Amino acid sequence: MKKVVALAALVVAASACSSNSDPYKPVPAWSGRKANVPSVPTLPTIQIKDGDAYTVKGAIHQLNSVLHNPEVTSKEITIEGYIVDMNTSRAPKCAIHKTGKADPEDCKWSDGKPIQIPTIWIADGKNDEKPRIRVMGWASNYANIFDAYEKYKNLKEPPAEKDAWNDELWAVHPPFPLPNIGAKVKVTGKYGVNFGRSSAGLESDPENGIITYTKIEYIEPPPEPFSFPQLKK
Repeated sequence: MKKVVALAALVVAASACSSNSDPYKPVPAWSGRKANVPSVPTLPTIQIKDGDAYTVKGAIHQLNSVLHNPEVTSKEITIEGYIVDMNTSRAPKCAIHKTGKADPEDCKWSDGKPIQIPTIWIADGKNDEKPRIRVMGWASNYANIFDAYEKYKNLKEPPAEKDAWNDELWAVHPPFPLPNIGAKVKVTGKYGVNFGRSSAGLESDPENGIITYTKIEYIEPPPEPFSFPQLKK
């Protein structure tokens, strides 16, 4: 008997839900003042590559993308840009000498910090302050740059590989001609967050990344040949 009563209650409830006691009433369109909604902003587009080379912004974008990170970090890539800064002109004189000679024990950067690794910064534009990518690994110290400069300064053509200056510590040939600010280059190498070749410790740039030099090709040569300005003072 209880089952019959319960079933009857369900039937009544179902019929009540399906009743047309609250029919749809059409509402006229809003005729008051229109809302002042801002237009959809146009998001900036990033040119990822220029031909076979990544742009600086494009490489950084891919580095910071969960989806595209392996495209730029799993193998060597080429990044194109202008050389906008180099720390060679800020190196202390005590670090600039022939190879085979040790730096004095008190040889420090002007701020008292240990000697920095020779570094190039590249950007998409000649005068871009940021973003920039560091290029490291093209010379292990300023002594190797000094000897490469002495070997290259009177050459008109690139030397054969066997005649190029060899940085024995890192087993690399510094580029010919030696790089300088204003040159437009294609840098090929391993790109990622870290540079681990230095014996002084790990260099890291999680935001922009660092490319470890394998080779540099010149699209536009530097306006002025490389030199150590501090040696002229």
